[in-house]
Amino acid sequence: MLDEQLAALEKLGKSELGDRWAKLTGQPPPNVSAALLRLAVGYELQARTLGKLSRKTSKALEAGTSSKATTRGIRPGMRLAREHGGKVHVVTIGDAGEIIWNSRQWNSLSEVARAITGTRWSGPAFFGLRQTAKAA
Repeated sequence: MLDEQLAALEKLGKSELGDRWAKLTGQPPPNVSAALLRLAVGYELQARTLGKLSRKTSKALEAGTSSKATTRGIRPGMRLAREHGGKVHVVTIGDAGEIIWNSRQWNSLSEVARAITGTRWSGPAFFGLRQTAKAA
């Protein structure tokens, strides 16, 4: 049932997604692209069906342990999404750790980020895997 609801989101326009967001959250929809709003509505549907993150997990994600930049590890099966140029780009990490974007295998996340933006990027930073923790 959840899979069907998520698949149905692909057919909705921005206005319909905004209505769905308002119905789910009781809040007006954020002023973001239809692609990002689709992801947000999808998250809300999943959170209501599967449960939200625990308070402890949420706090751990918000809290930093050092001021150094850290890279969260990528694992097989992960999907990394980033909106750029009005389009949501999704990279999938294959079972053997291969990086797949646009039905093609890439050598690194940095190569994918460069292909998307046309400029040199740290792939982990571009896809939100590298973060600077809050100062203690």
